[in-house]
Amino acid sequence: MPQAPARSRVPPLMRMKQLSDLPPPPRGMRVLLPNRGELFVRARRGPRRAPTVVLLHGWGASGGLNWFQAFEPLGRDFRVLAPDLRGHGRGPRSQDPFRLRDCADDVAALLETLDAGPAIVVGYSMGGSVAQLLWRCHRERVAGLVLVATCERPVRSARAGRWMEGLMETAALGGRWAEGSTWLPRALARGVVERWPASRAGGLSEWARTEMARHDWRHLLEAGAELGRFDATPWLSSIDVPTSVVVTERDTAIPAPLQHGMARQISGATVHPMDAGHLACVLPEFGTTLVQACGDVAGRLG
Repeated sequence: MPQAPARSRVPPLMRMKQLSDLPPPPRGMRVLLPNRGELFVRARRGPRRAPTVVLLHGWGASGGLNWFQAFEPLGRDFRVLAPDLRGHGRGPRSQDPFRLRDCADDVAALLETLDAGPAIVVGYSMGGSVAQLLWRCHRERVAGLVLVATCERPVRSARAGRWMEGLMETAALGGRWAEGSTWLPRALARGVVERWPASRAGGLSEWARTEMARHDWRHLLEAGAELGRFDATPWLSSIDVPTSVVVTERDTAIPAPLQHGMARQISGATVHPMDAGHLACVLPEFGTTLVQACGDVAGRLG
């Protein structure tokens, strides 16, 4: 399998300097999707006639929070769209249970409404599951895939999957009356805030908590149960678009061997290793790695 060269480590002080110069994420817009409601999307216009890249965030994040390191570097070469998925941030709300397939259908409708496809679809963690479903259910909307910190079955074992599914579904019942809880935003924001310079930590902390305080907690818990059930192994090897896989080599949520195993099942997939854990998206070098992975896919498009 083709393998991109490993990136050298960046000294921590240099990482902090790079992060201190980071511009804010682009402002968002609401796109009305026929028969589906509104979808909140952050966008960078990019060069004229540039390929479209759609960024699908992970569980418990939002489009702005997951991709704040990537908007500027990607925007130099691509048109960038980063929606908030169902129940996350400003994403659509529904009385129906959360389903990954509904997220994939929303993204397909977004590309159709904006006449923006076929697109390079980038999925991070849970977003990787949505990206795989988008290819399977709306092949005409997908030009290529970039799968980051994810795999075709994001649980360690069938037993763990059943445990996670039961836990999340039980908690989701309570989440119908506890959607205003504030414990989860603090926990999820910590990984971002710890990597932000002290002079700007207050601003980022407030922004991160505001982003995640918008979540629909019932949907968030139902999404966890959905991930416990997700399994693309029966059809993963059928993926027929150029694909890059960004492997987070020190990931404890989705271990690197599972990510490498997914890449081996996709014909022609290239691997872009990153010396980071599951919160790789908050690191300054994440944008550079993602540009390389997207550029790899773009270079193989017919």
